Amino acid sequence: MNSKTIEEMKVGDTAQFAKTVSESDIYQYAGITGDFNPAHINEDYASKTFFKTRIAHGMLSAGFISNVLGNQLPGPGAVYIRQNLSFLAPVRIGDTITAVAEVIDVNTVKNRITLKTSCHNQEGTVVIDGEAVLSPAKKR
Repeated sequence: MNSKTIEEMKVGDTAQFAKTVSESDIYQYAGITGDFNPAHINEDYASKTFFKTRIAHGMLSAGFISNVLGNQLPGPGAVYIRQNLSFLAPVRIGDTITAVAEVIDVNTVKNRITLKTSCHNQEGTVVIDGEAVLSPAKKR
């Protein structure tokens, strides 16, 4: 994995990561975070909700954005400063979620980049929309 410095990035640069969300992912996330909301882990309960079935934790899908930023754009050594998120649609077991990050501003003076971040499912539905600010690693 290579990290990109501020000098190596430009507006319009993009990166992405895709993963199919499994039942195991949801249980592992619940165990790691302690978030055992029955909307995520109890099918009987979830069947009576607005969504009619279990849904993945919103932050599980948001973590896919972190994957893109920490591994690709800008990559290892970057410092995550800020992220805003809007959760727009549910993620269900079996959905393939693609996280995308696009550089929308490069501030070389402050060593900051701003990225449009989003996740969409296999049907193209945007499930998360947001914006992130990072400080890329310095020159190697």
